[in-house]
Amino acid sequence: MTQHNASGSAADVVDILTTDHKEMMELAGQIKRSSNIEERRDTTETLIAEVMRHAVAEEMYVYPVIEKSIPNGTEEVEHDKQEHDEIVQVMKQLEDCNAADPLFMERVEKLEGLLSHHADDEESEQFPKMRKHISGEQLTELGKKVEEAKKMAPTRPHPSAPHSELFHKSVGAGVGMVDRLRDKLNGRQTN
Repeated sequence: MTQHNASGSAADVVDILTTDHKEMMELAGQIKRSSNIEERRDTTETLIAEVMRHAVAEEMYVYPVIEKSIPNGTEEVEHDKQEHDEIVQVMKQLEDCNAADPLFMERVEKLEGLLSHHADDEESEQFPKMRKHISGEQLTELGKKVEEAKKMAPTRPHPSAPHSELFHKSVGAGVGMVDRLRDKLNGRQTN
């Protein structure tokens, strides 16, 4: 479903990614506020799925545009990919950790910190540059591509998968399909 902005037109990629950031931070907050172990685990699974979809969509469509359109874009994208690597590693650790273990909440805190830092970087530095160097029409078109990519993206962390547009466009949809099948078989709620 296409997101729309306040004026009713299709939301651009900056609006979509900013909304994603807010939703991810809210999910992290829900995990921290919950004392119910099962609820913590379920919300963590949802958070992981949302982060994966967001990251893959960025790598497929947003980062190639940043590299081409923004001064020093390649360096910024490399930095973002390193942050994605750190986030994926922590999410994998969370998947493998019992939600009743105190280490679980330490890892949630670490993930929340990494997500907050990444979102702050993008929202305060990259997004303004995108609005300056990329037309509104291109940003809206990019938003549509990002929304489509999120529907096909993997929902689980795959630490050994490359962070590349080619990988995500050629193999990622298959990985995403396998992840969604696993989610369904295991009763995992990933929206």
